[in-house]
Amino acid sequence: MSSAMYLAARISLSFMWIFTGITSTFFAQEIGYEVLANSGIEGTLADISIWSGSILDVIIGVWLLIGKKLKPCYWVQMLVILTYTLLLTVIDASFWIHPFGPLTKNIPLLVMIYCLYRIDCVRPMHNQT
Repeated sequence: MSSAMYLAARISLSFMWIFTGITSTFFAQEIGYEVLANSGIEGTLADISIWSGSILDVIIGVWLLIGKKLKPCYWVQMLVILTYTLLLTVIDASFWIHPFGPLTKNIPLLVMIYCLYRIDCVRPMHNQT
């Protein structure tokens, strides 16, 4: 993968994380509350879930932009995506057959993140420590 493609992949991932974090808190918070309420999570616990997930997403996005210690960042991303996927599957497995693919999109995301991780493993010049 060329340096330009590598950077484009990192920036696009960063955009996704930051945009999702901001949107989940400021523009579509009611959707998150609705999903959580369907699993019995309401009130303060729902507030904590929405805000902590949003803050985590923004932190990951900024981490990608900063470009320091990216190998752990890739592992954190994969862990967060797997956790979100598992939680949403338990809350409402129909997200797997949703026409906009909120869970199925996680599979290619995980592959892309793992590819970036492997590139950093063999070409440390991409990973500024």
